[in-house]
Amino acid sequence: MLTQLKVGHFRCFEQFECSFVPGINLIIGPNARGKTSLLEAACLLLRLQSPRTSKLGELIRHGARGLLVDGYYSGAHLQFYYSPQRKKLALDSVEQRSATECLKLARVVWFSNADVDIIRNSGETRRRFLDFVAAQTNPSYRKALRDYDRALRSRNLLLKAPTPKWREIQAFDEPLQTAGQTLMHIRLELVTALRPLAQLAHAGISGAREKLEMDYLPGAAPTLPEALAAARVEDTRLRQTTVGPHRDDLQLTLSGSPAGLGSEGQQRTLVLALRLAAARLLEAQFGAPPLLLLDDVFGELDIARRASLLEQLPANSQQIITTTQREWLPKELQAHVVDFN
Repeated sequence: MLTQLKVGHFRCFEQFECSFVPGINLIIGPNARGKTSLLEAACLLLRLQSPRTSKLGELIRHGARGLLVDGYYSGAHLQFYYSPQRKKLALDSVEQRSATECLKLARVVWFSNADVDIIRNSGETRRRFLDFVAAQTNPSYRKALRDYDRALRSRNLLLKAPTPKWREIQAFDEPLQTAGQTLMHIRLELVTALRPLAQLAHAGISGAREKLEMDYLPGAAPTLPEALAAARVEDTRLRQTTVGPHRDDLQLTLSGSPAGLGSEGQQRTLVLALRLAAARLLEAQFGAPPLLLLDDVFGELDIARRASLLEQLPANSQQIITTTQREWLPKELQAHVVDFN
């Protein structure tokens, strides 16, 4: 369980500290007070990444040199300092050369109103959803993703030269293929594992009104090496790598129709089902439910869907929920409150 969290120069906070308990924790207050930022800080502490941005510099309070997140999870003391010049990660006051040991401690699932962008936005948003889960289920995924991004950037830089030199470009094909094939394999396995869990969660929230289908759409076929060879002319013309895992997508349909054509309620139910599926997958793999960070998701649901979502959340999970008011919660529900009013 996450028991304590302290932030310094993070988003709107100069300094802030709070505690949490097992079960349900509510962060209550008006909008624009930093409730979401506090959830984001918890995610950064435990997973070393933000669910809202890939640029950690955006998290630093205006005018500050760097940010600090500090907290206790299941008795372990974690500290993470970040500035554009340096990063420092410590576990029980011992500085870590790599993130491996820290990332073993906790699994996290993030729920947000903005999750509907998984359906409405480009494939990049859906890949970020897969990346966040895959990095927790497979220890080799994070390194493969970094290696792939590094090779892809180098390859694209050479393709943008006035006269691309293919001997130099092809030097990056091997690391690109090695890391890329690892990513594609893990993503396919992940989607296959998530599918029945998402269908079950979706049926529970929606009352089985529609059937959810999800499929992995690889950005290279039949294999990455063959796709790269076939795309050489197009890569030269467009001055960028046109095939690979950076073009992967997740196809989501409801009763055979694209999810993007569904109603607001249908889309929100679908993305909740995806997050619940991730939580159940992590619980099954590690034998304990992940920490659930829920950012004001209940306010957008009708009474029936609120009740269904509460029932679907993994039993015995620690939940940190932001909300502007608590009147919607069942009276019998016991919760620890962090009051922003």
